[in-house]
Amino acid sequence: MDRNLALEFVRVTEAAAIAAAGWVGRGDKHAADGAAVDEMRARFNQIDFAGQIVIGEGAKDEAPELYTGEKVGTGKGPEMDLAVDPLEATDSVAHGRYNAISVIVAGPKGSLLSAPDTYMNKLAVGPRAAKVVDLDFPVKVNIERTAKALGKDLKDMTVIVLERPRHEQLIKEIREAGARVRTITDGDVAGAIAPSLPESGIDMLMGIGASTEAVLAAAAVKILGGEILARFVPRDDKDKKNITAAGIKDLNRVFGAEDLAKGKQLTFTATGVIDGPLLQGVKIEDHKTITYSVVMRASSGTIRYLTTHHHASKKLSNPS
Repeated sequence: MDRNLALEFVRVTEAAAIAAAGWVGRGDKHAADGAAVDEMRARFNQIDFAGQIVIGEGAKDEAPELYTGEKVGTGKGPEMDLAVDPLEATDSVAHGRYNAISVIVAGPKGSLLSAPDTYMNKLAVGPRAAKVVDLDFPVKVNIERTAKALGKDLKDMTVIVLERPRHEQLIKEIREAGARVRTITDGDVAGAIAPSLPESGIDMLMGIGASTEAVLAAAAVKILGGEILARFVPRDDKDKKNITAAGIKDLNRVFGAEDLAKGKQLTFTATGVIDGPLLQGVKIEDHKTITYSVVMRASSGTIRYLTTHHHASKKLSNPS
């Protein structure tokens, strides 16, 4: 992908993050999400490319999401598939908690898994453990094999898990294996990427989360040399029907990072809204707003961290 286009996408995530940050701690996750969606859509439509959302947040009738199948951009320039989450971790923003980002993954047509917005069981590790884990192994075995690959004692292993009632048994098994658990209320894109970042303090991600987030994380994990394994976990017959309608016939199939985000012409772009394991959040000073972003390009393997100082006109507006 053209590096200039990749940098254009940073401006998109910056705008969405700034819009969402105006709603931090105000208790209205829908308003925060809507503000991020509006900015992302508007900024996309100023860029010369023909983009299509292949995995987003919901269907066309579920506004304000950037829905699966929506076309964005001016229509001039390269055709691209997009996976997006204008505001990952809406609850975190609403309640002023840890970890929220605005994120885009882009690639050529056919490069990103197009799937319904449902759930997947996930396991993510960094480069040194990429070849030793399996989604069908018991929890203890995956932790032991990852610890051995990392040269760590089990007691020093940290596994990040979404804090959900469905994960009570998983958390119990992680602790019984001798590892520590770090729970997050939302935001498993950053959680899945964290094991591939040596200084994150996170060794593995485990548990069930949204399918969109699996595709988003896969691009970054792949560029960083790690691995994410994921399998659909349909909630009901409607989910099963939607998954098979998307062309996925084997519901037991395990998808790796390369299955979720194919090829080398991929970019991962994210801007922090609230501090998390991947990025700092939006900061406000007297005459400027500061954003922290990352751009990863698979073709070159480059990872760029950008700190941007926005003029006073870009400062957070008071939503009230």
